[in-house]
Amino acid sequence: MASTPSSSLRARFGVALLAGLPGVAALVWYVYRTTPPAAVPPGLSRPLLAVLTGVNPLLLLVVACLVGAYAAPRARLRSHLLDRAGGDAEALGRVRGEAGLAAAVGVAGSLVVIALDVALAPLVARDLPGSAIGAGRPTVFDVLAYAPVRFLYGGITEELLLRFGLMSALALGGWVLAGRRGDAPGPGVAWAAIGVSAVLFGVGHLPALAQAVGLTPALIARTVLLNAVAGVAFGWLYWRRSLEAAMVAHAAFHVPLVALSLVQVLP
Repeated sequence: MASTPSSSLRARFGVALLAGLPGVAALVWYVYRTTPPAAVPPGLSRPLLAVLTGVNPLLLLVVACLVGAYAAPRARLRSHLLDRAGGDAEALGRVRGEAGLAAAVGVAGSLVVIALDVALAPLVARDLPGSAIGAGRPTVFDVLAYAPVRFLYGGITEELLLRFGLMSALALGGWVLAGRRGDAPGPGVAWAAIGVSAVLFGVGHLPALAQAVGLTPALIARTVLLNAVAGVAFGWLYWRRSLEAAMVAHAAFHVPLVALSLVQVLP
């Protein structure tokens, strides 16, 4: 179930970084295509604003890939892509074997989160009219323009940030603190790493929400909970299967959300 540091740190870092760059590019493109001229701050052009939007995620990605390249194989957390970089010719074929389960977990997780969102909607109705899934009146173009961000940035880049970087570091650190008992981190250490990274995954969505509405305790709790539920599912897949399984699940998680958004905007 686990990788060993068979490829060099530089190779693992480079492969992971290249995998995450399309997500950052999708985010930059989305900001460029959808930012109205009136929203561009004085002294900036729309292209420059879009590029600047991608700087912080890119820096975080670089750090996460470097940390993950070191920590993931030592914490016995698998990436088939990195296994392939280490010379395992069969590694990428194993992704296909995990894709069905991963996609099912992602879609099921999305449906659970949608149900929870509907159930919690009355608690945040005054702070956030409608749910986050149904808030606002986007156009079909808005939904389709944001889809690459959901699938590439959300599905790949965020998994590199939260699972490959953060969860790997937490798992390795917890295993070291536990005295490295066994040949891999035990369930207690693994679930602690999954839980902490899942909660931080939820917290990481608060700044974007704060740009749209004022944050209240109810909104904060709701946002962290909904995203943490998904983060636990992705973290479990990373632990028990691979980073790529978590990526497939995260991308599949957005399929019902995109479909629901299209249903809401189509006449």
